[in-house]
Amino acid sequence: MMNFLKNIRKGRCTAAGVATVLILSFFASCKNYLDVIPDNVATIDNAFAMRSEAIKYLYACYSYMPKDGDLTLDPAILGGDEIWALYNTGRPEFDHRLFNLARGLQNSINPIGQFHWDELYKGIRDCNIFLENINRVPDLTAEERSAWIAEVKFLKAYYHFYLLRMYGAVPLMKESIPVDADISQFKVARSPADSCFSYINTLLNEAKDKLPMQVSDPMSMLGRITRPIAYSLKAKVLVTAASPLFNGNTDQTSLKNTDGTPLFNTTYSPAKWDSAAAACKAAIDICHQAGNSLFKFTPTDKQTTQQIRTQMSLRNAFNERWNSEIIWGNTQSIANLIQKVAAVKIDHSRLENARIMSELAPPLKIADMFYTDKGIPINEDNSWNQSNLQTKTGTSGDELYIRRDYVTSANNFNREPRFYAWLGFDGGVWYAEGDNGRAYDNNPGNFFYVSNRKGQPNGKVEEDYGPVTGYYVKKYVHYENVQGSGSSDYSVREYPWPVMRLAQLYLLYAEALNESQGPVEEVHQYIDLVRARAGLQPVRTSWTNYSNNPGKYTTKEGMRDIIQTEELIELAFEGHRFWDLRRWKRALEEFNRRPVQGWDIDQSSPQFYYRPKMIFQQRFMLRDYFWPISDYNLVVNPKLVQNIGW
Repeated sequence: MMNFLKNIRKGRCTAAGVATVLILSFFASCKNYLDVIPDNVATIDNAFAMRSEAIKYLYACYSYMPKDGDLTLDPAILGGDEIWALYNTGRPEFDHRLFNLARGLQNSINPIGQFHWDELYKGIRDCNIFLENINRVPDLTAEERSAWIAEVKFLKAYYHFYLLRMYGAVPLMKESIPVDADISQFKVARSPADSCFSYINTLLNEAKDKLPMQVSDPMSMLGRITRPIAYSLKAKVLVTAASPLFNGNTDQTSLKNTDGTPLFNTTYSPAKWDSAAAACKAAIDICHQAGNSLFKFTPTDKQTTQQIRTQMSLRNAFNERWNSEIIWGNTQSIANLIQKVAAVKIDHSRLENARIMSELAPPLKIADMFYTDKGIPINEDNSWNQSNLQTKTGTSGDELYIRRDYVTSANNFNREPRFYAWLGFDGGVWYAEGDNGRAYDNNPGNFFYVSNRKGQPNGKVEEDYGPVTGYYVKKYVHYENVQGSGSSDYSVREYPWPVMRLAQLYLLYAEALNESQGPVEEVHQYIDLVRARAGLQPVRTSWTNYSNNPGKYTTKEGMRDIIQTEELIELAFEGHRFWDLRRWKRALEEFNRRPVQGWDIDQSSPQFYYRPKMIFQQRFMLRDYFWPISDYNLVVNPKLVQNIGW
């Protein structure tokens, strides 16, 4: 506390800054906040004295962006049921704190993910300080000032939205509180969820049309907020507000502030879906104007098969930096470590490489989620004949996906292209440029592949080394990564983590429009665009010709299930399933319906390896839809109320 008092005496803290510290003392540990203020901190006056200083404060507002795709900071990667990992690797860079969410170890004394509450409120504080002082900068053009204000309003909206998804209803920090205000003003109650959504939407409306369509200097400004990003976030916010978790959620009836104010409106509103659909369509139109399109891989000087081109289109849509499909890439989160943790030593002549860890593993239920080659779920495909088979041997007709003459699971055959593009598995081909061009080699006998049973090159050899389930996340790994010959030589092609892709926006629109109007033609149009890029036939064709429920797409309920499954597949491993299962209120069903299983990776014989093995039985409860507020915060701010069940 001494540093803070010293700064006040030296004139280094403005009234707004002092007020913010006081309010944060009720939200987070005072020590944690004060530790980030050095004795020589610049005054607010200096920070906004000229453009060259003000832009540093602008970048400070960006610095609080959640680190998407970071194993230690993003709960959506290891906090759900989509990816399983080793419990204790002994590697400091692979922190399992967030993995404890998936294992049911959340608590209110020291909540997992508490850093988001602490850091995002600090970010909101800095956004408020910026907005309250930016008009003092003398050497900014009117156009630049307007754009900077819009960027910071966007960030302020996003930070509130991130907290809202986590906690359900949060205190809104609309402005700094004067230092001489009564102490009661610093004890802020949670605002009702609808009020939170309304405020976030207001900020986005104020910002979106004052932002540029594209950054003016890609070399230095990629990652800055643009108009397509703002429109797309508004679409996502309104879809979330319309979804069952927030729209008519009667499970939250008893959650009220200390003054009796309900924090959830438990009356369902169809109009929310109308607004969401309109916002999605507006975002799509803006993205098209800005030049966004679904990514298609086009080789420049080498011949490839259609199957390879489809796989490269699918893989690179996510991990090719700044491709045409990326609406928003998070430059605060660069995918490097996650590629090393996900990758497999596909070059079996260089197995000594220690940088490739192979520790991220989708459970069997995630592998089973992907469609058959008919474009429908396994349990709906009336031609699916693998159910009575344990294993099959790859043939010449399979060798672009599965190693010829290799014995693998029968469930790995006759699957959709996304299954092969985004999953690695025993016997599966893994296209990679490497250092010898194998990604383009048209001789399947030379393709890299995974050999995963015990005693094989990619088999389990240590307790703290993968695999866990027998499947891998190929989607994260860029095909141009090079597995070197040295023990630590692995060249990674980094990319900013994609927060929003055009394919997601198309599917959000299909979802919202279906809820608003039913399965009208435009719903089919946008879901079929995503399916076509994935090498699949339209929904009508697939269900009519191959499904045991051919009329499913003709009802709102049936199309809802189709769209949600399409979203889970298309956006697999990108950090969306974690949030989507919650907003749909499907997490109770999905987490508890089927345990986390993998193949018996300690076996060398196919007949024993391909037996489902129990890894973990998850238990998701009603209370797990929202994070607990820490007990400490409840003590220092009596106006805060705890979420149900904690």
